[in-house]
Parts: sequence; C-alpha cells; structure tokens
Amino acid sequence: MNEEATVRSTDLGRARLPFGSRADVDEFVSNLERYERGELSADEWRHFRLLRGTYGQRQDGDAFMLRVKIPQGVLTSQQLYTLADVGEQYSRGFGHITTRQNMQFHFVKLHDAEEAMRRVTDAGLTTREACGNSVRNITGCQYAGVAADEVFDVTPYADAMTRYLLGHPLSSTLPRKFKIAFEGCVTDHAVLGIHDLGFRAIEMHGRPGFRVTVGGGTAILCRTGASLVDFLPAGDLLAVAEAVLMVFHDLGDFVHRKRNRLKFLIKEIGWDKFHAAFTERLDRVRSSAPALPFDVPPEEQAPQGLRGVPPSVEETQARVLASKVSGPGLVPDVKPFTPSMNGDLSHWKRTNTRLQKQAGYTTVTVHVPMGDLTGGQMRVLGDFAAAYADGTVRFTADQDLVFRWIPTHLVPDLYRRLAAAGLGLPDANTIADVVSCPGAESCKLAVTQSRGLGRTLGEFLRGRPDLVGAAEDLVIKMSGCPNGCGRHHIAGIGFQGSVRKMGEHLVPQYFVMVGGAALEDGSARFGRLAAKIPARRVTEALERLIRLYQAEGSEGETATHFFGRVDVARVKQTLADLEDMTPASATPQDYVDLGDASEFHVVTMEGECAS
Repeated sequence: MNEEATVRSTDLGRARLPFGSRADVDEFVSNLERYERGELSADEWRHFRLLRGTYGQRQDGDAFMLRVKIPQGVLTSQQLYTLADVGEQYSRGFGHITTRQNMQFHFVKLHDAEEAMRRVTDAGLTTREACGNSVRNITGCQYAGVAADEVFDVTPYADAMTRYLLGHPLSSTLPRKFKIAFEGCVTDHAVLGIHDLGFRAIEMHGRPGFRVTVGGGTAILCRTGASLVDFLPAGDLLAVAEAVLMVFHDLGDFVHRKRNRLKFLIKEIGWDKFHAAFTERLDRVRSSAPALPFDVPPEEQAPQGLRGVPPSVEETQARVLASKVSGPGLVPDVKPFTPSMNGDLSHWKRTNTRLQKQAGYTTVTVHVPMGDLTGGQMRVLGDFAAAYADGTVRFTADQDLVFRWIPTHLVPDLYRRLAAAGLGLPDANTIADVVSCPGAESCKLAVTQSRGLGRTLGEFLRGRPDLVGAAEDLVIKMSGCPNGCGRHHIAGIGFQGSVRKMGEHLVPQYFVMVGGAALEDGSARFGRLAAKIPARRVTEALERLIRLYQAEGSEGETATHFFGRVDVARVKQTLADLEDMTPASATPQDYVDLGDASEFHVVTMEGECAS
C-alpha cells in the first residue's frame, strides 16, 4: 500500500467504533487450554469455539474454517489490509466472501486461530457469534445511504442493533441460529423474506420506521417471513428484536436439531400463540431497551479531505500477480487484462455501475468470481477505496464488493486498475454472477463440490455472451446440500447437490429448481423442483432453460418472471433426456465431481451448524 492511501484510510475514512474485544480472544485461548487439559468435554469445546467463529471442516486433522463477522459488510481500507494478512499467514492466501457479507478463511490450524482472531480484533472486527446457535451477522443493503430509491439509510439502525445484540445474554443461548437483515430500497437486495427478522424502511406521517417480518427461512422448510408489525417506530427497534429473541429462547426447541429454527416454533405453536408471547415480552422489555442515539435517520455525506494516490496500473498488476495462493481445493485464478476503453468500458459501466442519489458520484460493483479474493487483491482494493471512494467497501450477499462515492469522472481510471487486478469483469448482478456455498471442498454437510459447479458455470457463461444477453436478469445460485448457504431456493435457477447410485458407482448430480426470487414487497418466492441432472450435464441444462425462455417467454417478460410462472411440467419436458443415465451411457467423467480429479464418493459427516 502507498503512504497516502494509508493516511486516507485511517484518518479520513468512514471509521466505525470497533466490534472486537481482546477479552473474547483471551477467553478462546483459556478454553482451548482447558479442553486440551481435559477440563472441557469435546461437546463443550465445540459449542464454545463455534460461538467464536471457528468451524470444523470435513478434513481429518487440524483444519478449521474461521469466519470473520463483518456487520453490514462494511470494511475500511485498513481492515482489508488486515484480512489480506490473515489469509496469507494463516489460510491459503485468500479469503471467501459469504452470502451473509462475512469473510471466511479455510484450512486454518486451530492454534493459529488465536493469532488470526487477535489480528482481526485489533482491526475492529470480530469472530464472536459468527457461527453456532447465535445471532449471526446482521446484514444490510449494500446501497444504503446512496440509493436513489431508498426511503432512508438503514445502516445506522443495523449498526445499532449489531452493537446491542453482540454479546447480549440471549445472543449465544438460543436453540438455533438467528438471522436479521435490513433494507431501505424498493428492490430487496437484503432478501428480507428468508430471515428470522426482516426490517424494511418505511415512513408514516414523516416518522421513520420499519415494517417487520418474522420467521423466514430456507433449507428443509422454505417459509417467507410473516408480517409481525406493519409500522414500527424506529425507537422501538431494539425492543422488538429482543422480545422476539426472548420468545425463541423461552419456547424454542433445544433438542431436535433439524427443526429448531424460529420458523418451526411458529408453525408448531401457531401464529396467535406466538404473537401473544411476543406482545407480552415486548411490553416487558420496552422500558429497558436503550433508545437509539438519533431520532432522524442520519444522512451520509460526501467524503471530505484529500484522497490518496492509487497504485498505477502496472504496479497493481505486479502486486496481484506476486500474491501466492495454495490448495487444497479450488483457488482463485487471477487474470489481469488490459481493457478496451470503448466496448469493454461501456459494457462494464452498464452492468457494474449506478449513479448515486448524490450528484456527481457513482457506485461501482466489483464482480468477484466465487467470492474469492487473494491477499494481493484485498490490498489493492483497500488502496482503491482510499484513493477513489470514501475509504470503505461493502461486501454483498451475492459475494461481490461495492465501492461507493466514486467521483463519476474517475470511474474509467478505477476500471483500468480493477482490470489490472483481475477484477474488471462485467456482468455483476446478472446471470453470469453465480453464487455458491463452499460445498464439499470443506463443509461436513455438503454432498457435492458446489464450488466446482460455480466455477464451471461462471466460465461457461463468460464464454457465452449470447446466453448472458438473452437472460441477463436471471439469478443462478447453488449449494452442495439441501441447506440454504448458497441461497439456491430463491434463485431463478437454483442447483442443489445430490447423488445418484449407478451400478457400483456414484454419480454427482444436482436438483434443478426454477422460479425462486426475492420479491419487491420483501417476501420470497421459492424454486420448484424440475429435474435431477448429473453434474457434468448442468451446462447443457442451463442452455436449454435459457432457450426455453427465449422461445416461450412473452414479449417484454423478464426471465425471472417467466420461470416464476412457467408450468414446471414444461421445464421437466425440456430437461427429461438429460436426467436419463445408465451404466452403459455413463462416461468415466460422469463419476468425477466438478472441481475434483478422482472418482466421486459421498462422505457422510455430522455437521456443526447446530452444535
């Protein structure tokens, strides 16, 4: 990083009060020592380390995933530099952006987790309650504060709730994980409907407030959140969240791990009983919950002061190419390029930029394939944030990264440097911007290598601009198992990992689901099962689906709308022959999962999601 960029990010950026605590890390070390002395059981230790963001991987031996909680996905340049150091020193040289706006590091050794935690804590971040049966990272719209169509900026409210619930007595003593999201735009970027609590900004008689939904979720019981409060004055925000958590804690199921999310509780006891329990507890906590430190939503102002000097195009390229990554698993393939500043720039500007409501400024979305960023890329992105933006970036739920407050006349300069960093790809937030969970590369619950499918589909679509142009609005997401980490249930086309027995062998396959979406009213529509396709045939299945839309979609109809209303039997008919496979018709490659080199085997393991 250059000196001026360092000054900009530390002194003039949009700094927030820290979330981390060194006492949390000291407690982690103390309990690890107690476990190693035999004073804590394996179950007690597992429960504790999950609440500190340390998740066991499927690999034998000393391999853990460390999840860094990044509230609303907001990071300063300095924090990006720290995450780069953690990825290089304790992981594989890169980090992975998650669908909850966190960053994960895989293949971390347990005793390295302490030093990694200390690094992120000193940078103002935390791993506390990033995993386990806790209030997970509170997410928010990446355009909050700068979107032309927002009611008001939800970021200060999401930040206040994060700080109130982080370390709250209820936050780590729940029957199961609990997810919260905030949105202020017409388009629901935060996907409120699949959250345990969703807060949608509204105004009534000039007063800021929220429409609150409760009990959403995906996985084995897809439910969109139900309306809990039609208009909640902003001052009651924290009390409502605490009251719902109290109901979940007091009445929730601590025994049956596969059906103890809040949505199951509401289904079991019924809406009336749930709502009565919520109302009783809200009356109880309303007087004790702290008031917010503001009545009117604060408005984000243009950054002030001198901007840093960005690294040159040549320096940017040299630095990212010097960054080393290693396996196991798929690693980022960094490909810097020199863009054509006519056609390439115009395409990228159309898909990756949007004007802010503040005149003269532009928001830029960086398309991050597979959500993976190398240490070198994180550092130059931190420099770009200091030189072009407001000293911060925001991770998105689609595993991308957003710069805000870019002076519009500097957008071409930023684009040149992003291209030099291997991050100048167009088609952000389009069908080509596929989303995947980590899958069987590291997760104990996964069946298939969803990252292998994600890379395959991403490369396939980038090589087929005709298909991208035909169904640009369509969303593709995938998971390696029925759980919702890749959010495939709410994708226009979703892929869920599965397995098929073929004689003495196993074939990796994917359930193809069509018609999912996050709707503008804050609800979710869930995909319908249309086919079960061997993994090696998924690209052909995708092309057929796009061709089906081209042939049978109505004039002016989007692909998302088409797959939401098309008869699923018609989709089944389109894909039927791709489902058929016999030992005689299978090829040797059909028995190898995407992203793997050896024959496919299913390893059934006990996951730690609900430990």
